[in-house]
Amino acid sequence: MNENNVFVSPFTKRYASKEMSYLFSEDKKFKTWRKLWIVLAESQKELGLNITDEQINELKKFAEDINYDVAEQREKETRHDVMSHVYAYGVQCPTAKPIIHLGATSCYVGDNTDVLIMKEALELIRMKLVKCIVNLRKFALEYKNLPTLAYTHLQPAQLTTVGKRACLWLQDLMIDLEQINFCIDNLKLLGVKGTTGTQASFLKLFDGNHEKVKKLDEMVCSKLGFENKFFRVTGQTYPRKQDSLVLSCLSNIAQSAYKFSNDMRLLQGFKEIEEPFEKHQIGSSAMPYKRNPMRSERISALARYVVINATNADITASTQWFERTLDDSANKRIVVSESFLAVDSILNLYINITSDLVVNEKVIERRVMEELPFMATENILMECVKKGGDRQDLHEKIRLHSIEAGKTVKKLGKENDLLERILNDREFCISDDELNEIVDPQKFTGRAEEQVIEFINEIVNPNIVEFENLDVDAQVWV
Repeated sequence: MNENNVFVSPFTKRYASKEMSYLFSEDKKFKTWRKLWIVLAESQKELGLNITDEQINELKKFAEDINYDVAEQREKETRHDVMSHVYAYGVQCPTAKPIIHLGATSCYVGDNTDVLIMKEALELIRMKLVKCIVNLRKFALEYKNLPTLAYTHLQPAQLTTVGKRACLWLQDLMIDLEQINFCIDNLKLLGVKGTTGTQASFLKLFDGNHEKVKKLDEMVCSKLGFENKFFRVTGQTYPRKQDSLVLSCLSNIAQSAYKFSNDMRLLQGFKEIEEPFEKHQIGSSAMPYKRNPMRSERISALARYVVINATNADITASTQWFERTLDDSANKRIVVSESFLAVDSILNLYINITSDLVVNEKVIERRVMEELPFMATENILMECVKKGGDRQDLHEKIRLHSIEAGKTVKKLGKENDLLERILNDREFCISDDELNEIVDPQKFTGRAEEQVIEFINEIVNPNIVEFENLDVDAQVWV
């Protein structure tokens, strides 16, 4: 089949990393199924069932060598994926064939595999999230004292610094890191529960020995790296609320990236801060001069998809009937995988952008000086009053000068001349040097620089120290 004449997911073709794509591949899934069948057989043998080392070794021999052709042909006949792979495994392992999947139901491999893969995927997401944090930390420190306009209602309000604004993006990611740590630490396996969660089939296998059945649950989960981390009571499946919690975590990361990407799109529109732009990159097919914020726009697009997708998991968790119903399956296999692939794609872009942000300091300075005179009027007024001026008279004069300066900017398209007007008004009794001293932008940023340093030292550094040296590859099509 030619991939050019069938639908191919843009996640695997263009956006997501190979590592994340593999985690949600058929190969990863079916190899994990075989791992689960081996662990089940080993644990049952250790608890006294008549299973031999020869059978276990035979299963291990073919753990990574999946005979897909046999499984696919069998599924055409049976319309059941799990039993098709049980059959295919049995063809390769004739000695072990009688004990494969012994006492289990499909969800033993299906649900436990989902959780194992989600954990690996969350750990990959965490590594990339930390890489974004490391990039922004460096950027925030580098520009911790560069004054820039701060906005409320997208109107210039006061001054902040470029580094302090980056800390707002960092703050969101630190919240996400806390949540993803909690999510990873609290993921639970289904364990070994049987058709409706009562473990009746396993109780039969162990001749009514409740302790051995309980121990089987514990042993299997422990061997899989989930010691004491499995649901004690379930229906046939693990509670779908767990998927809702995981996708909520992914949604929160997407929301943070969305906020960053929107800010970047605005800043690039102001020509203050821009995405990296490669030597041969084309910004527009019609306008060669343009440098569109394409990566940030792609983050916004993908983030919107993740945020909406999370609702699917909420609805699925809400609509499960009694011990299980199958309306979760088709939805779940799309929603979970694509949410992870989308967040992986988003973080690849986030890493790429923050690795080489372009800061146009002169543009920032010019825009600051266009607005700063208005912001400085109270300080100018106080200085002139200290020199003997009448507060009420000077206030009225500044008000009138501000109106005229505003007209000069808005109606005539000229530069803000408020400071020049004040300097030339003898009633203010203020020199050029004194006025320049008052309107020094550094004096209008409050504790922005100190906040950057304190936030990074007290909040960021202690919480990423165990992850920041991990190697992350985000080299994908961006």
